Amino acid sequence: MSSGGLELPPGDSGQEGGPADAPGGVPGAAAAVSPAQPAAGEGRAGAELDWSAEAWSEVRTRAQRAGRAYIWLNLIEQRLRSVVGAVLRPVYEPVHGGDDWVVAAAGPAGQEWVQRAVAVREVSRRKGYLLDPADDNVLSFLTLPQLRELMVQHWPCFEPYFDDRREIELALDELEVTRNVVSRNRALSRAVLEQAERASARLLEVLGAGSGSPSADRLPIDAVEDLVGDRYADVISVHPDRVRLQRQLPAEDLFGGARRLDAIGIGLNLLVQNFSGRRLVRLSEAGCRVRLLFLNPASSAVKRRERELGLRKGELSRSVEMNILHVRRVRAGLKDPSRFDIHVFDETPRFTAYLVEGESSGIAVVQSYLRRARGMEAPVLVLRGGGRGVPKDADHGLFQTYREEFESVWEDSRPVS
Repeated sequence: MSSGGLELPPGDSGQEGGPADAPGGVPGAAAAVSPAQPAAGEGRAGAELDWSAEAWSEVRTRAQRAGRAYIWLNLIEQRLRSVVGAVLRPVYEPVHGGDDWVVAAAGPAGQEWVQRAVAVREVSRRKGYLLDPADDNVLSFLTLPQLRELMVQHWPCFEPYFDDRREIELALDELEVTRNVVSRNRALSRAVLEQAERASARLLEVLGAGSGSPSADRLPIDAVEDLVGDRYADVISVHPDRVRLQRQLPAEDLFGGARRLDAIGIGLNLLVQNFSGRRLVRLSEAGCRVRLLFLNPASSAVKRRERELGLRKGELSRSVEMNILHVRRVRAGLKDPSRFDIHVFDETPRFTAYLVEGESSGIAVVQSYLRRARGMEAPVLVLRGGGRGVPKDADHGLFQTYREEFESVWEDSRPVS
């Protein structure tokens, strides 16, 4: 409720997708939208202060994008501040002591901005803005460009820790556009936001705050997921169809590096048609435990599914048979086929699920079967399971639900010889 008695209307079709765009939003600067002006020729005095539905939709979209970008920028600034302090403090503090080491490190070239940071810190002290004693130092009042300047000026000190100075500078250049827009409450386009997210993720990886390649964790934990993930159990993204899923999460990133792979569905096309047999062999021989559960191509459930989709008689069953033959050939080429199991089940198929677990985290791709839509066209849920970043109530999340459902069907299924 604003000071003028106005209340934000509920979300509508103008909202952005994803966890950061949910009603309630995430921390970030509110965006400014100019109120509608009276039409020319109207005899009314003063400005028209009401916002139309379109204006409310626009301000909500701006605030959502700015909030998401703000979180990434905040993470980068905190990480860079930590790196600069860890590298330069041991060099300058023994000689200059206290917070004077930051002034000394800035040198004559940074005299102006470091003195400004000292002044802002003193004002914050007097007005009681320093809520955390850990922030009562000059380094905490340096901005992202100033931290970057310290890093560039003293690159020989940072060189032993980072391989590519150019990569760091390019990523910070990309973030500067977003930082300027967010700090001034200007409109942030979707393209610039996505560029900032990619640059931030890359920069955090370079600065040692990441956890390895995307294939190792399959889907890097998003900054916004860390903050608002508890609101959505373990659902981390939703896609209208499998095509859009694979743009964000290709099969290689989903299955690559897996230590355990359980899949259930009619034909398991996402795995069989998008992950080569040779790659599947290497995955299994690297120690991955694979269990694949197909719908029995000879069952009456396949015939019902063919009628639902309007397929010719036997078309779907032949497709499933071809997929089963493919994975049988993969299994036959393994040195130890005992870790690669193929089963079929005869029940009505209710969903398809790929439950993939790595060394420290897990992820699941789940789709429900719709009466008139093929698997490629059905909505997709992506779930986080196991490891870091999982909400506290993950025991009651969907990942575990589908895990239990898989085990139940597996117990009643039959092996394929």
